Amino acid sequence: MQRIAVLTSGGDSPGMNAAIRAVVRKAIFHGLEVIGIQRGFGGFIEADMGPMNLSSVADIIHRGGTILRTARSEEFKTPEGRAKAFANVQRFGIQGLVVIGGDGSFRGADIFNSEYNLPVVGVPGTIDNDITGTEYSIGFDTAINTVVEAINKIRDTATSHERTFILEVMGRESGYIALMAGLAGGAESILIPELRHSMDEVCEKLVRGYKRGKLHSIIIVAEGAASGLEVGRQIREKTGLETKVTILGHLQRGGTPTAFDRILASRMGAKAVEILMDGCRKQMVGMVGGNIVAGPLDNAFKGKRPIEMDIFNLANILSI
Repeated sequence: MQRIAVLTSGGDSPGMNAAIRAVVRKAIFHGLEVIGIQRGFGGFIEADMGPMNLSSVADIIHRGGTILRTARSEEFKTPEGRAKAFANVQRFGIQGLVVIGGDGSFRGADIFNSEYNLPVVGVPGTIDNDITGTEYSIGFDTAINTVVEAINKIRDTATSHERTFILEVMGRESGYIALMAGLAGGAESILIPELRHSMDEVCEKLVRGYKRGKLHSIIIVAEGAASGLEVGRQIREKTGLETKVTILGHLQRGGTPTAFDRILASRMGAKAVEILMDGCRKQMVGMVGGNIVAGPLDNAFKGKRPIEMDIFNLANILSI
């Protein structure tokens, strides 16, 4: 293998730049050439790509987002779109592809390999941490630290005014951000899409807390579980307690990646190059038991990653 390509696809996540940097510098160290593809699979189709060198990835390890930019491509979902992409594989002499993104990006890479036999390796980059086959995905640690920082600041106001605050976080299908940030931030209730919730139970818990002298309460809501505004309305109607709602939105995607995400991304990006050099196809990189390992790419979308119930139960116990 002499020339590989790298792209970022789907939603951005802090640490993607560290992964790009690792792919480029690891490949160059081993004598490989690297092509950087702009704007994900859309740029793959449109030949928006070019060579990268050591200087291309200088001074980016600390930056959020992705220097290659990212987008979702409807055209790549069609055979005609993928045929255009393969024409560019031939044009640029690409012999392997590293895809940094989530399960949707991995599905696209898997289909492309099946049709054209181009070796592909997926590097999990998503703040949702919902990819099966890895304990952590790039950007998750930074995202939950962003949420915890918001909780800390909101708690000051919540205490001063003796109010209930509802914090809506990202997670349409996965509650990992809400769960882990809620545990770390000491939230009274955590609502996630994987588990049904009862507003009556949430309200009863709030009332019990106020009766024993609690000055405030914080409820974390994953966007896929409920609307933060609706949760606030129901609490006001059922308890009479004054509530305030904060929706963090895309604030959770940005920011300087944590040391954990920079290290994780660097290890995963380097491992992806090793996998391609070993002649493997349709693989993904993951962290399992603290080790960076390779596994089948389709593991990422064979089934939804289950929520860790022991952590959810612990969060409930500690929030009494």
